[in-house]
Amino acid sequence: ALPPPVVGHGIAVMFGVSKLTLWVLTGPIAVTTVFFNVYMFLMSLLNKKMRSPSETIIMALAVADVTHQLVCYFWMTMNEVDNKCYIAQIVYLILLLFIFSFKFTISWDMSFLTFYYSTKLVSTPNHCYTQIQAAIFKHVTLTVFLIPLCGLVTCMPMLVVFHPDNHTRAELVNENCGVLLPITSSGKAYDMIYLLLSDILPGMIMLKCCISISIHLVIHLRHMKASNNGAHPPKLGTQMRVIQMSLFLVTNFIIFLVVDLYANYQIVVNHDNSIAFTFFVTSIYTTVTAMVLIYGKKTLWKALIHDFSVCLEGCPCLSCLKLSEHKTKNSTSAKLQK
Repeated sequence: ALPPPVVGHGIAVMFGVSKLTLWVLTGPIAVTTVFFNVYMFLMSLLNKKMRSPSETIIMALAVADVTHQLVCYFWMTMNEVDNKCYIAQIVYLILLLFIFSFKFTISWDMSFLTFYYSTKLVSTPNHCYTQIQAAIFKHVTLTVFLIPLCGLVTCMPMLVVFHPDNHTRAELVNENCGVLLPITSSGKAYDMIYLLLSDILPGMIMLKCCISISIHLVIHLRHMKASNNGAHPPKLGTQMRVIQMSLFLVTNFIIFLVVDLYANYQIVVNHDNSIAFTFFVTSIYTTVTAMVLIYGKKTLWKALIHDFSVCLEGCPCLSCLKLSEHKTKNSTSAKLQK
């Protein structure tokens, strides 16, 4: 039996973006992703103090981000160079298996990190819950090794479900080599299970943590406002920085989740082969995530600004781009004069 007719023309094509344009746009984003994640990994690795669970999770996330980005861009490059699809489909399929496996790892590392920050900010009277989270963070190193292993096991059925014998006419849909669309019932069922495990479940955990942190913030601000009778606005200091970072990480993930689910819906239901578009969106997501994590960790943010300013000192023409490493002292000096 012949496969169903091609309905759509791809999300990227719908927005007037070709495969070549996506490949070119992904290049600079890939460079920034690798730069920020490698910087974050090295700074955490060179930290001589006792490494906290959050640093261990961030290091694992940085490795997953960089590896995912490199494999994604390698696949996109092969897809551009091998425009006649001379390379065997199994090679592309194995690359896609690793890409989706690392995507699974990134999602669960992010949910794990958000869960960690929520436990540090929000205290719970549930003793059983407290014991569970203590056991998880006691074995945090083992956990960050098990997550990519689970991702690989989850993606292994691709080698069977998306086998070339399923005859999906991938060459007729947006001309992506080796992308076998799940037109069979087993393929569609597996795709739904994968999205549930890799996107929806970690997204639900992050959303739950986001709600807990937001409620904690509102209650904390009310208590602080009541304690000072509204004499001055409440200040949370470092805690506020962590809260802002956690909420922005969740917001960034939710935006990525919506786009990714829509893209997969177009791929599975309308047979739009827009997988390069999903890689481009994932690259933006990993870049923004790394930048937010660096900002949230004050020591990393200060070190990055310092290193950036030192690099600009060698180029006088770019001195206008230098960032201030210290807060302005105008308010302090005004108080002293009074």
